Amino acid sequence: MASSGSEARQRPRIGISTYLEKARWGAWDQPAVLLPHAYVDVVHRAGGIAVLLPPQPDGADEALSGLDGLLLAGGADVDPDRYGAVAQEGTDPPRRDRDAWELALLGAALAQDTPVLGVCRGAQVLNVAAGGTLHQHLPDFVGTHRHRPAPGQFARVRVTVAADSRLAGILGSEVDAPCSHHQAIDRLGRGLRTSAVAEDGTVEAVEMPGHGYVLGVQWHPELDVDDLRLIGSLVTAARDRRAGSVHLAEQTR
Repeated sequence: MASSGSEARQRPRIGISTYLEKARWGAWDQPAVLLPHAYVDVVHRAGGIAVLLPPQPDGADEALSGLDGLLLAGGADVDPDRYGAVAQEGTDPPRRDRDAWELALLGAALAQDTPVLGVCRGAQVLNVAAGGTLHQHLPDFVGTHRHRPAPGQFARVRVTVAADSRLAGILGSEVDAPCSHHQAIDRLGRGLRTSAVAEDGTVEAVEMPGHGYVLGVQWHPELDVDDLRLIGSLVTAARDRRAGSVHLAEQTR
């Protein structure tokens, strides 16, 4: 059995939410659990161990209890019904199983003080969970497609970070962010603060002060393989939480 010291030194386990999609490989064509490999790769590069969390009917509390951090990955649009809106033309068909699973994972993470990083859709899930709303088609509000030139394409967007935010302590005052989102945060959820905006005023990052490590970014840091600062900050927060849990267990023996 591993000692408490070796447990504290183990790489932190980062749970990553995944897609449930129809997929083809070899002779097979059936529903599959999917995740772009970039997420796994960047977590590993940053010093963590990636653990995939596919949508399930229940068990979010149990899943989170064995993990040190949570990364809510990008993907399809959040069901507008979740924030009291009617789906507009161009909004993705609802993925209610994934919405329910990720909201449950997030709720469990907040209750357990597990570090959370939301990426793109993940930032929107964080806002909706806090009672906020979303712009369903961002070009209708900013007048351009600069945040997503076309489905499946990325663009570099200059993002300004709030000087007194946790995010500024990680990334500094500006980010050249790889973006691919046609939705964005509209009304900010309770307990959240805007920590970064694009030049056109689009909210590009949020955080939850007073709640440990809880960040959401509209861009895709997993694509910046040479810049591990953001993913690394999640891994560091998860490592610190793990060490604290081991120390608490030692005290209660």
